[in-house]
Amino acid sequence: MKQLGRLHPITIAVREMADIFGRMGFGVVQGPELETEWYNFDALNIPGDHPSRDMWDTFWIHTKEGEERKVLRTHTSPVQIRWLEKHGAPTRIIVPGKVFRNEATDATHEAQFYQLEGLVVDTAVTLAHLKGTLDRFCREYFGNDAKIRLRPSFFPFTEPSVEVDVWFPVEQKWLEVMGAGMVHPKVLRNADIDATKYQGFAFGLGVERFIMIKYGIPDVRLFHSGDIRLNYAFDEKPL
Repeated sequence: MKQLGRLHPITIAVREMADIFGRMGFGVVQGPELETEWYNFDALNIPGDHPSRDMWDTFWIHTKEGEERKVLRTHTSPVQIRWLEKHGAPTRIIVPGKVFRNEATDATHEAQFYQLEGLVVDTAVTLAHLKGTLDRFCREYFGNDAKIRLRPSFFPFTEPSVEVDVWFPVEQKWLEVMGAGMVHPKVLRNADIDATKYQGFAFGLGVERFIMIKYGIPDVRLFHSGDIRLNYAFDEKPL
């Protein structure tokens, strides 16, 4: 008897996350994986001479002389700019999708992985709204016993910026799970948003990392190994 197919655990996780954020009023949007240098870096307050570009080892695409340089996107953040340019504010979206880093692979690093970006832009948005949103999300995804804390950090596209940790009472430890912050006014202006009227917050998480933490998977390379047994280790969820 033939076995029925199963959804990949990344697909299951993205649907579950989208369902959680959907209950908080977020829409789901997509953007191109082949991205221009402007949208991937410059529009996000990462100019050519900015030291923060060293954070990402990028897959640059060969282009003809005179053409705008292109990359395989290093994060899903470029969709922030594309969406705001077309739809303006207020807005509340998440952006799940593949991203690419030119780096060696090991148990915790892959050249291709899934990221989920979140963006809220409105009047009177504060860091408290960001914390409340992420606290609810983490409790719904990891369980009611999970709680979060914010630590100061730096990202060029947010100010202030924070790292988000989740407390797991069974293991009795904090685990870093994502970066977040208030959208930098320059990023809003680059998307033709009035930064004197609107504020926003953004966050980005690695989908595989969330699955690894929740289900105790030891090696990120399993997700793209093509081993069908990984799919059958997860029950499909009626989302």
